[in-house]
Amino acid sequence: MRGLSQRIRSLKPSATVAVNAKALELRRQGVDLIAMTAGEPDFDTPQHIKDAAARAMAAGKTKYAPPAGIPELREAISAKFKRENALEIPPEQTVVTVGGKQALFNLFQAILDPGDEVIVIAPYWVSYPEMVRFAGGNPVAVATGPESGFIPDPDEIAHKVTPRTKAIVVNSPGNPTGAVYPKEVLTAIADLANQHDFYVISDEIYEHLIYEGEHFSPAHVAPDRTITVNGAAKAYAMTGWRIGYAGGPKDVIKGVIDVSSQSTTSPDTIAQWAMVEALNNVEESGKFIAMAREAYRRRRDLIVKGLNDLGLSTPRVNGAFYVLSDVSKIDPDENKAALKMLEEAKVAVVPGTDFAAPHHVRFSYATSQENIKKALERIGAIL
Repeated sequence: MRGLSQRIRSLKPSATVAVNAKALELRRQGVDLIAMTAGEPDFDTPQHIKDAAARAMAAGKTKYAPPAGIPELREAISAKFKRENALEIPPEQTVVTVGGKQALFNLFQAILDPGDEVIVIAPYWVSYPEMVRFAGGNPVAVATGPESGFIPDPDEIAHKVTPRTKAIVVNSPGNPTGAVYPKEVLTAIADLANQHDFYVISDEIYEHLIYEGEHFSPAHVAPDRTITVNGAAKAYAMTGWRIGYAGGPKDVIKGVIDVSSQSTTSPDTIAQWAMVEALNNVEESGKFIAMAREAYRRRRDLIVKGLNDLGLSTPRVNGAFYVLSDVSKIDPDENKAALKMLEEAKVAVVPGTDFAAPHHVRFSYATSQENIKKALERIGAIL
């Protein structure tokens, strides 16, 4: 019988991608639109990284790469884990993927059987529960709220643990909230994994974008149960290069590699050589990260104050480049509020529905201060 599979028919498309596509289409039509939708740095990829890609092409490094990634990049990833996170993860326990998203997708395919449960902390990135379902698992949400700065309570997480719990996803700093989890919270989550024998999937893609506080990797507490996922996109403004990576227990990483070998084979070889430069040239990459982080911090301060001044309650969070704002003053239905901002203020945001954040929308402040000021003025006008 012809037709799409039930698996595909039940899969939700990414709301973030859909809203951003609509915003880009309006821009192409000549609409004066301020898009605050995509989680994409507005900075260009640093020149030293682009130069490394050009050198790789000139040297003929344009052939297939191993499914696990080129050895030089796996070595650089291992060195990065040790240098920046104080984690001992040897190269053979790392894998390079087509963006951090594929690392997560392959990971769920590698570890989940039908009916396995994965705890996700809400509001969550829209793809976590969909990836879990696609692999046959069941996402189990633990709610957080603005009153706690979207920081989870480990006791509430403990109440969600069952014999079917296979993993928990931790995203700190987080999308869409920007929350940075304290060390004691991450330690408590890792302790739960040790006690109940489940995995911690630590998505650390925003680790370099912390404005107050420090980053902590739960692999320090549960090294045999933690898979640390990261990538090039946010820290090095390399979104289109599509390079992600993961490190963790050898058997799990082998499973991720096996999935890659039957799907993408490997990420783009030229982009991998560019990532080697990004990780190994600590001085130049460090300058770029410091510059971008300071710019994001100023933007964070501007948008949080501006939204609160408009009466849209918005917690001041400490990482990533997003804020979740309560838009009940515009419309209690976050989808209608987002549509009103798009049609009347010409400001594009992502409604919180698929983030499990009712009454809220997500603003990405990976845009200029000028655009943020204009957006605040336009939203003020419709209020």
